[in-house]
Amino acid sequence: MYFTDRGIEELESRRGEESVSLAWLAEQLRRFVDLNPEFEAAIDRLATWLAREEETVDDV
Repeated sequence: MYFTDRGIEELESRRGEESVSLAWLAEQLRRFVDLNPEFEAAIDRLATWLAREEETVDDV
């Protein structure tokens, strides 16, 4: 288990039943980067991966 899995598991257990829009998620990511600018590169990579995820699956 990666260290980040704990956060993912907490997210799933606390909010796993909720439905959110991608616009809401984008705003939350922006707010997070505003508060934690040192994570800008990681959030950018995550957002890019999420945006292109279907392209990656098709290439495999």
